[in-house]
Amino acid sequence: MCMDDTFDQALITSAFTLAAESGWASVSVAAAARAAGLPLEQARARFVGRDAILLRFGRWADQAALTGVTEDGSPRDRLFDMLMRRFDALQSHREGLRALMRALPSDPGTAVLLGASTRASMAWMLGAAGLRTGGLAGMLRTKGLVAVWLYALRAWERDDSADLSGTMAALDRALGRAEQFGTWLEGGGAPDGPKPFPDYPPDEAGEAANSI
Repeated sequence: MCMDDTFDQALITSAFTLAAESGWASVSVAAAARAAGLPLEQARARFVGRDAILLRFGRWADQAALTGVTEDGSPRDRLFDMLMRRFDALQSHREGLRALMRALPSDPGTAVLLGASTRASMAWMLGAAGLRTGGLAGMLRTKGLVAVWLYALRAWERDDSADLSGTMAALDRALGRAEQFGTWLEGGGAPDGPKPFPDYPPDEAGEAANSI
């Protein structure tokens, strides 16, 4: 790991620790750097603002998900494995991420940023699973996987098990429901959002599709 990566990890860890302790609104690049004892000038050079913390962390989560991808199994199996590796990457900053999720309804700018970032991440997952993401079919397929991720993310937010068994069950259920509501994994339609997955109360399942 290069020195820049070590610096970035230290600052991101500090940011999510601050979020867990005092809420996402308390987080800034400067505050995270001060709390971690990192040079402010280097923090400014590496992170233009708080959004950059989230984007950098999202790329790391994607890299963790994409590590070890094989050609074995079906596209659904490969997606399940990748998304669970992505959840494993989220675990190290669990409380800070939960604080971020609680803040999103009152922070539309961050919600929009994360929505776009999540669509890009899910397109990467689909491509790594051997599925096309171009054209209308690809757009619908990406939209469907975002819905799957959002549903499983809500389970992860509540899942306090050591092995994330609740998250795994929710993800498997969501992928299965998505197959039932269309052939989007093979190039057909896609669910419009969390509606095909109704196990959570409507006020939770119907939240805006922003994610991490």
